[in-house]
Amino acid sequence: MRTVDRSHFTQSKHDAYNDSPQYIGFGATISAPHMHGYALENLHEYLQPGMRALDVGSGSGYLTACMAEMVGDNGRIVGVDHIPGLVEDSKRVLDRHYSEWMQSGRIKVLTGDGRKGYPDEAPYDSIHVGAASSHVPAELIAQLKSPGRLFVPVGSFSQNIVVYDKDCNGNVKEHEIMAVRYVPLTDPEKQCSEEFG
Repeated sequence: MRTVDRSHFTQSKHDAYNDSPQYIGFGATISAPHMHGYALENLHEYLQPGMRALDVGSGSGYLTACMAEMVGDNGRIVGVDHIPGLVEDSKRVLDRHYSEWMQSGRIKVLTGDGRKGYPDEAPYDSIHVGAASSHVPAELIAQLKSPGRLFVPVGSFSQNIVVYDKDCNGNVKEHEIMAVRYVPLTDPEKQCSEEFG
């Protein structure tokens, strides 16, 4: 996280380093730095050089870039978000500050329904989800390698970060890490409505 400048990915450069979520437009926020830290710490084993990962709800592109730093030159990170404006904004920032990673394919960012993952490049060593799934995200678990790890907030009113680990034989175990409060993993219309925006 020290090598990827968070201020490139926030609207307010003055507040970029505050340990709190920051609004980035389109009814979305960039998570607080401590939450990104928890995610990267829990996915560290599955973000080793040469590995492939998926960042669902990639938003600003900040965590996508942090993950790309970890997987190195031979790794690949796919960021997917369902808001075209966020995808374009994140591509602009990534092209400006991490153009080599974008040109080499180390980072790919696209518009899509992250609830369905991105099967075109599956399986992934790890998957991070930046919004709360209302149920066990079976489609994402199916896109994990064996072994692989998924880090996702789960729940509606009561939410917890849940880590799903798939072992070498494809068996999946889950454990809750902590209670959290995330925006829901939803469709673009609901996200941009007054209810969530």
